Amino acid sequence: MSGLDDVIAAETRLSEVDGRNGRLVICGHSLDALAGQQSYEAVLTLLLPDVLSVCEETLRAELAQARLRAFQEVASLDTDLVSLSVTEALRALMARLPDGEDKSVALLQIAAPAVFVPALIRAKAGQQPIPPHAGRGHAADMLAMLTGNQPGDEQIRALDTYLVTVSDHGLNASTFTARVVASTRAGYASAVLAALGALKGPLHGGAPGPVLDMLDAVGAPEQAAGWVAAELGKGERLMGFGHRIYRVRDPRADALKSALNRLGASGGMDAHRLALAESVESAALTALRAAKPDRALETNVEFFTALLLEALGFPRDAFTGVFAAGRIGGWVAHSREQIETGRLIRPQSRYVGPKAA
Repeated sequence: MSGLDDVIAAETRLSEVDGRNGRLVICGHSLDALAGQQSYEAVLTLLLPDVLSVCEETLRAELAQARLRAFQEVASLDTDLVSLSVTEALRALMARLPDGEDKSVALLQIAAPAVFVPALIRAKAGQQPIPPHAGRGHAADMLAMLTGNQPGDEQIRALDTYLVTVSDHGLNASTFTARVVASTRAGYASAVLAALGALKGPLHGGAPGPVLDMLDAVGAPEQAAGWVAAELGKGERLMGFGHRIYRVRDPRADALKSALNRLGASGGMDAHRLALAESVESAALTALRAAKPDRALETNVEFFTALLLEALGFPRDAFTGVFAAGRIGGWVAHSREQIETGRLIRPQSRYVGPKAA
């Protein structure tokens, strides 16, 4: 039972992860029908229909007001906070927000990472944080607060695609953590803080950045096969390949690759960088199938996440924070679902220590 594999810990209407067939369903909608087609706000109305407004336009306006409220916390940024990693500083800022189980708390929790992450990135670069704008959608405002410029339509669509794609994914480590805390009736903020702690671990939320390190190390498409072979020969892991659940290609990888192709050079996607990535992906898949034919090591969400967030201007040390900005919708939704059961999560353990004298 190590890792609780195959243990059913909850019934949920939120997402179905079909690892055998490579499908992700969110609230009855396939990922293909949502990613690149719907805004993050639209997906939030599916995840939290009994908490948030079910009208997308109304929710967009309410989230905008929540972002303005979250920005008030940015005024308290100090050198000690800015010196932390983006993930640790995000966690500290989130801890300053009020707790509870009502709509206002849910809205503020969901809105805050989209404000805090760009503010922290700018502060760490010695720049002034940019306040939110009530007239923008969630993804557009997050990009504008990062760069200071009005983003293009394809850039907005690309970030929306990412936020939607990572919004929920079954009982992953951070989501399960959120449900455990929510089951104690501690409140949404407490559940989210616990989830952020789980996300900080490199085995859960820390892999997209190293994908770019790998691309930097390869350098050129013609060097991909030799570099991959050398790494596997040393027993090293190739970042962006393999997944605990999926036995085939991660469907989120295709959703993000499509977003990258739509983004193009005008949206910030360097064609040479994409060509390098595709060469590395092809070389890695070929080598992994030959070296480990008994294991399903296909491209996962982290591979194209790294390229997409880089193209949109996010530094690699902030990728975990951007992930949190998308997954927080799922964290709050799972917290709500767990609260509705009214049941404290309290599993049993099997004692394997020494016998009492």
